Amino acid sequence: MEAAALNVVSTINGYLSNYVLLILLVGTGLFFTIRTRGIQFRCFGEGWKRMFGGFSLRGGKQESGMSSFQALATAVAAQVGTGNIVGACGAIIAGGPGAIFWMWIIALLGMATNYAEAVLAQMTKVVDADGEVHGGPVYYIKAAFKGGFGKFLAGFFAVAIILSLGFMGCMVQSNSIASTMSTALGVAPWIIGIAVAALAAIVFVGGVSRIASVTEKLVPIMAIIYLVGGLVVLCSRIEAIPATFQLIFACAFNPEAYFGGAVGGIIAALTQGAKRGLFSNEAGMGSTPHAHALANVKDPHEQGVVAFVGVFVDTIIVVTMTALVVISAVYVQDGQINYDAYSMIAAAGIDKTSMAQFAFGTLFGSGFGNIFVAICLLFFAFSTILSWNLFAKINFIYLFGKKALPVFSVLAVLFVFLGSVLSNDLVWELQDMFNQLMVLPNAIALIAMSGAVASCAKAHGKKKSE
Repeated sequence: MEAAALNVVSTINGYLSNYVLLILLVGTGLFFTIRTRGIQFRCFGEGWKRMFGGFSLRGGKQESGMSSFQALATAVAAQVGTGNIVGACGAIIAGGPGAIFWMWIIALLGMATNYAEAVLAQMTKVVDADGEVHGGPVYYIKAAFKGGFGKFLAGFFAVAIILSLGFMGCMVQSNSIASTMSTALGVAPWIIGIAVAALAAIVFVGGVSRIASVTEKLVPIMAIIYLVGGLVVLCSRIEAIPATFQLIFACAFNPEAYFGGAVGGIIAALTQGAKRGLFSNEAGMGSTPHAHALANVKDPHEQGVVAFVGVFVDTIIVVTMTALVVISAVYVQDGQINYDAYSMIAAAGIDKTSMAQFAFGTLFGSGFGNIFVAICLLFFAFSTILSWNLFAKINFIYLFGKKALPVFSVLAVLFVFLGSVLSNDLVWELQDMFNQLMVLPNAIALIAMSGAVASCAKAHGKKKSE
């Protein structure tokens, strides 16, 4: 039964990722890059200044919403997760090292899309009777399309994100935690699943303020630990770096020249880059706008430029670190390209979940390498569970009201546990399917509201020139 379900979901994902997703992601990113006159490039420095200007590990509880840095940390917590390690490795295995190049392209274009999402989320957010701030795609979808069509699209998005992030997405994260921790420590996955579910439940109960407090501390620390570990590995095999970059760029256009029929050609590299790029940085998916809507800023543009920094950190920095470590360890040997890499992968039983552990283990030893990746993945994935639960909860309230929240919370914790014991492939395919379904109404609304985004970017340009 599980195999049959996997086959059906994989077929649906094939059509979505090969056609719909690719066109929407690249097209929307390119569209907003042009409409905002390259906002992600001309305001790149401003984004970093605003991020560091609000940087704090103890931002404190806000009267409503979050501080700008807390919103960014919550968004990055969602972005920097399993996709940065397991997802990147899966893209490399299925699409070759060239998939990373296309992840970079998707991210650079997606920075403009994420700017648009954050700006519109700020423009359309609402405050309820209890003083709580709510915002995200359902609100700008209804602003873009009045009447029944807008309600339908908003409802479709809300259902998709609840299933994708609230339930299936948390399963992916706990699945990867359980798998890597089991490999590293020999603990049964179901035991790890119970522990993760219990910790998640404690934070869920605390609401927005507790999630913001946890993510603003967890995100900077976890990123620094992982990047430092990666740099140590890369410094130890500095001679492999030129061949590593050669593979990334060359395999983006002709992977068969290096690995023959082991990879699916440029289409596989491109679609894997698009699919894993979406799962990793979430630009255009409609998830992170929920966090950016909660930011207490004077102007939507301020959070817009902070938002695209999150995409850059996620893909251009963290995913690239994973890719360089893995490719230099598996696809390069003694500074030379390893043309038999896929035979080695098959012989060693390496998959997307264990590949990073193997790569770090080449320097740290299999024991410490497994533990290092497992701990990093635990932080990455757990922080993602927290953020995704918040995003799904906002949409659950939109559909069913606050009184139904206990039902959602119980189901969310149950799915966190179930993810630890289910098949890795089926969990990932289900997550991919609902991720891609979220893109459809979100991208349509973004394009429909592009005039407001362009006006915001243009107004900022005038202020700078005055």
